[in-house]
Amino acid sequence: MARIDGIVTRWAAVVALVLLGGCAAQFRNHGYAPDDETLANVIVGRDTRETVAQVVGAPTTAGLVEDDAWYYVESRFKTFAWQAPKEIDRQVVAISFDRGGRVANIERFGLEDGKVITLSRRVTEITADRIPFLRKVFGSLLQGGLFK
Repeated sequence: MARIDGIVTRWAAVVALVLLGGCAAQFRNHGYAPDDETLANVIVGRDTRETVAQVVGAPTTAGLVEDDAWYYVESRFKTFAWQAPKEIDRQVVAISFDRGGRVANIERFGLEDGKVITLSRRVTEITADRIPFLRKVFGSLLQGGLFK
């Protein structure tokens, strides 16, 4: 009987360790942002898009309106148990170029510098004169008590 109790205790300990290990936080990295050592090799006013691509690599994205800047974005997410992933770190490196295609500025932003910006919004406001005819009819019938 003591032997069975020992086996059950060992298996219970193994199961508890496996369950506890499943609750450990998991981290995921997305994207790429060059470190300061790599950026030290980019000279403002001298380097061009081609030399930046050779030294730093291709950007995550380029300027949306005009092709005057390259952006490198790196994010780190933490997931714990059943909770939704949470962004715990973000680095954005912006390398802007002048009209001649040379590096004009290099900036680094962190998660604390970020703002939520709406890039596109599609909202349709419906006024009384734009409500479809059938909707007006059914709305007045429902409000008038015909279907009560």
